[in-house]
Formats: sequence, C-alpha cells, structure tokens
Amino acid sequence: MKFLSLKTCFTVLGIAAISYSAHAQSATKFIDPANMDRSVKPGDDFYRYANGTWIKNNPVPAKETRWGSFNALRDFNINAVKGLVEDAAASKSAQPGSVVKRVGDFYTAAMDSLTIEKLGYAPIKAELAKIRQLKNISGVLDQTAYLRVNGIAAPMFSFGVGQDRKNVNKYLPQLGQGGTTLPDRDYYLKDDSRSVKIREAYNTYLTTLFKLTGSTAAEATKKAAVVMAIEKQFAEAQMSRLEMRDPYKTYNKFTLTDFNKTTPRISWPQLFSKLLVNGQDTVLVSSPKFFVSLNDMLESVPLNEWKTYLEWNVLKSAAANLSSPFVNATFAFNQAQTGQKVQTPRWQRMSQLTDGTIGDLVGQLYVARYFKPDAKVRMDELIANLRKAFEIRIKNLDWMSEVTKQKALEKLHAFVPKIGYPSKWRTYQGLVISPNAYLQNLRNAGTWAYKEMVSQLGKPVDRTRFGMTPPTVNAYYSPTMNEIVFPAGILQFPFFDPNADDAVNYGGIGAVIGHEMSHGFDDSGSQYDKDGNLRNWWTAEDREKFNAKTKQLGEQFDGYKVLDTIPVNGKFTMGENIGDLGGLNAAYEAFKMTRQGQSDEKIDGFTPDQRFFLSWAQVWRGNILPEIAAQMIKTDPHSPGPYRTIGAPVNMDAWYSAFDVQPGDKLYKKPEERIRLW
Repeated sequence: MKFLSLKTCFTVLGIAAISYSAHAQSATKFIDPANMDRSVKPGDDFYRYANGTWIKNNPVPAKETRWGSFNALRDFNINAVKGLVEDAAASKSAQPGSVVKRVGDFYTAAMDSLTIEKLGYAPIKAELAKIRQLKNISGVLDQTAYLRVNGIAAPMFSFGVGQDRKNVNKYLPQLGQGGTTLPDRDYYLKDDSRSVKIREAYNTYLTTLFKLTGSTAAEATKKAAVVMAIEKQFAEAQMSRLEMRDPYKTYNKFTLTDFNKTTPRISWPQLFSKLLVNGQDTVLVSSPKFFVSLNDMLESVPLNEWKTYLEWNVLKSAAANLSSPFVNATFAFNQAQTGQKVQTPRWQRMSQLTDGTIGDLVGQLYVARYFKPDAKVRMDELIANLRKAFEIRIKNLDWMSEVTKQKALEKLHAFVPKIGYPSKWRTYQGLVISPNAYLQNLRNAGTWAYKEMVSQLGKPVDRTRFGMTPPTVNAYYSPTMNEIVFPAGILQFPFFDPNADDAVNYGGIGAVIGHEMSHGFDDSGSQYDKDGNLRNWWTAEDREKFNAKTKQLGEQFDGYKVLDTIPVNGKFTMGENIGDLGGLNAAYEAFKMTRQGQSDEKIDGFTPDQRFFLSWAQVWRGNILPEIAAQMIKTDPHSPGPYRTIGAPVNMDAWYSAFDVQPGDKLYKKPEERIRLW
C-alpha cells in the first residue's frame, strides 16, 4: 500500500491478516500439498492450485475482515506483543522511567475499562466547550492548529515535517489535503448503492455521537447534515488517489508570502506560529487547489457550522477510546464499511495501540525476546544476492540504453538496507505516561510526537529512523531515503525460516526484498535519483519505452475483477504490480545462483522451481469479506491477493516451464506478450 505521511513517502509491501501460530505448519513441509487443490490445472488457476484447500478450510474469523498468510504471522506477533505488554503491566520490579514500567503503565491504563466507563465523554468536554465559545473564523483556524499540536484531532488539512523531495538533506514544513472521514472521496461524490449505503451508515454514526454528547435528536440530525455538507466540499476539492501518485504534481514549493496570496483568508505566518513552526519562509504543498477551495469555504461556510465541524473532529478522534456506547457506535460504522462480524477483543486493540503509540519502547522488548541475530545474518546474505541478481538483470535489459543502465546501477548500489529494528531507539524523553489516565496518555503521546516532529526543522535529516515498529509484518521502500526496510516481524514463516530450503526463502522473503528494490524503479520511485532527490536520470527514449511497458502491465491488471464486477485499477496499483514483477524476477534470478536452484532435487514431490513459485503463491493466499474487498479496490494500491499470485508469474518463462503451462490454458500468454520490465 502507498503510505504517505508528511515526513516521507513509503511504498510498502502490503499485508493482510491470519490467526494460527506462525509455526503451526509442519517443520518439514514448508510447501504442504494438503493446502493445495491439485484437481485444478496450475495453468488455469495457479492461485487455487497452490492454495485451494487452505482457502476452503480457513474462512474469515468473526473478528477479522480478511484471513491469509500475512494474517497468520500478524496474529502470532499480536499475541507476542500481548505477552510483552501484559508481563510489563504485571511487573513488580520495574523501575520508574524504565522501558518495562512505561510500557506496563500505558497498557494498564488502556485496559482499565471500569474507569473508562465511569468517565463517559468527560475527557473531551473541555475541548467541546472551548469550540462552542469560538467567536470568528480566525478562532476556528487557531483552534484547528491547537487540536493538531495537542494530539487531539487533525481537522481541515494535513500538516507535517518531511524531507524536501528535491533537496533531501533538508526538512521542510508540508501541507496536504484532508478534511474528510470516509475512506475515499468517491464515497461522498458517487451515488452507486455501496457509496449510498456507507453514507447512510456515516450519517447514523454522526447523529449517534452527537446525541451521546448531549444533542437532541433534532439537533444531532442537523449537525450531521452540516458535517456531511462540509466534508463533501472537501472531497470535491481533493485530488484523486491516482493523481496523488504523481510526485511532480504533488511537489509545489511556495514562500509563505506567495502562498498567502492564494489563500487570503489564512495568515500562514500566524498559523505556522500556532503550529509551533517558526523561522520558516518556505512550505511544500501537495495540492494547492485544495487550499484555494478551503479559503473559499472559510468565506462561505457560517461560523456555527465550522464549530460543529470541529466538534465532530474531536468526537470522532476520541470515540474509539471513550466508554462503550462510543466504542460500539464506532464499531457499527466500521462494520457497515468492512463487514466485520464482531469487535476485535479489547486486549488486541490495546496491545496494538501500545505498539503503535510507543513502538520504540515495545520494540525493545520484542527484539530482546523474539528477534534472532542469525535472521539478520541470513537477511544480509539474501539482500546481497538480490542486489547482485538485480544488477545482472539491469545489465541484460534489451530495451534500456547503456547511459540509463549506468544510472540505474548507481541507484541500486546506493540502496541502504535496514533490518529488524533501528540502530538508535527513541526514548520518548518528556512523555508522561500514567497507569490510570488512558485518554490523557494518548493526548500526551500525540503532543510529544508532534513536537518531536517539528523539532526536526533546521536539523540534519535523521537517517536512523524506522517508519514501522519492529513487530510489524510488512516492509517498505522510501524513495527520499533510497532505503529498503524489513522490520523484525516479517522475518518469520511463510516469508522466512532458517530451516527452510532456498526455494521457500527466495520465493518468500527473497521476493519481498526484490519487491522493495523494484519500488526504486517503479513508475513513481524511478523518478528519484540515487541520493533520493526527485530528479530525472533517464533519457527521453528510455522513459518512453518504460512507459509503454507499464501501460501493458496496467492493461493486464485492468482485466482482473473482484466480486465479479469491480475491476482492478491498473494505473492505481501500478507501483505495487511493478514491485511484484520486478521482485519475483530478481528473486528467481538469485535463487538460480544457489545449489538447490541449479539442481533437480524434489522435496515433497516438487521441483526446486515449483517450490519457488508455490512459496510465492502461499504468501498471498487468503479469504476476504466482500465489503472490505470492494473498499480496498478504491483505497489500496496493492492488487488483490489472487492477482498478485498470478500477475507476475504469467510474465515469467520459468513459471511456464515449471508447471508445463501450454497454449489453451486459461492463464497462458504468448511469449511475445509476456511483459519483461526489470
């Protein structure tokens, strides 16, 4: 999935979720025939052939929205984190200020449901009262900044500090579009049955929360209409997710003076001061037209309606962390969007929240107990082999000139790998954590994180940071850092196991490594140079050839559908599809350098090449609820699992040979139609 924060832009592997032990499979059957449906021809439906029986026997659990290999490992790590935070909370010997004490206190407060129930919405009453007292639009803007700085809410627009994409050694303040609640702007603007249903559920959510905080039914209905109307205007002003993938279109640098001219209702120097940003005369803006629309809205929307909108932002930001009526209303709204049958247990929500909030503290405990040093040694070896394979493939490209190849190789050699956990842990110095003040802990953490972020301005870029916590089952590439990052959580089966044969590890974590490397050369990442700067390093002719190939790949994925009716958006998923195609090819190239890759030895009846592709396929097996499948087509830049399984292999000659795929098979593509990119 594309993860855009205002600190940097990550392209991530994209995961789902499952729940048996990560090591529940037989230690000897890393490719288990019992999970397959061998009545299906691999050339007709490789996804079902590789995973059919597993899919049949593993429906989505009631507390989940999807269930697959990612989820199984994710569930293992969720339970690992649960054990860590429960042990920390139970510790009698933890010293004040220690990692164990701070983690334990945070989790203790989060699990103190009796206190949370007694408080109701008392923790947010003061903020709601303050909003009701606002006298003018200037006060609305000041309050917007106050809510952001103090970790309460983030209304209207997004703000953060990140690298200047054309000068990556410098941090700049950055502004982005925002203002909406629903997962995508289309849900406000389209009138298909699903969009209408979700808007109705959202309206119910709005009115419920307003009534829970003292509004009459009539008042709540009116307030809900106000919020919906404002958010629809924001949606109309937003760029689409596809447009946001263009790094040049979203790179707009202004002086504050010039930006002020486009939005005369907003004094940016004054607002930046409220946002604790001083001494900065330049800002990066991802969508200038959004802020022109915001400026117009500040003139056309009445003050009382803005106050209602700000109230809503406080309400929705806190609702999941208040008493059960608020939590239940939030789940009902999420349920309408995703189809999830029952709420995720509180212990799971709170242990994940602990990791998400103070991840460098939880991460230290996780690494000490679960990260094996030999995993890093093996990863270093795999990364070196994948880099070598990628180099070979670049040198052998028949469509790229030597001058561009040299630039590509320079970028490849400049990749910085990070494995397991950061070299420098954040200490959260100054963050106050109490064992009996749950929502205040969240506020404190939000404020601490915000102030730490803005404190980066004027300092050298910190290249030690991890964008994910150690237990996370995922990986990412950062184009501005030109780094590939693999948290400890993903370095387990089905991606990696030190006891597995090379075919399994190269088809699993090897393809993940190749995927992240390929993001440096996808349709977006390829626009950044070896130092991470947004700068063209291609000849015009080579770029034209690259674009022609990506157009073919987009058309391939446009032909896939979910729920039999909703097409995959090949342009929106392009970066991830290139990641899969390039990554699997590089992983296969590296696998063929191993002893097993050069042999014909069978294990459990499968050749080395078959095991390689089956390992890839089992990573993407899973079931998904129709509601979330429909949502993810709009919001997730990754293609659905079944199409990730087949999308790359059908373009690889080795897959055809491994499974004797012939003309007439449903997945067959003529050799001249197979897309050969990286």
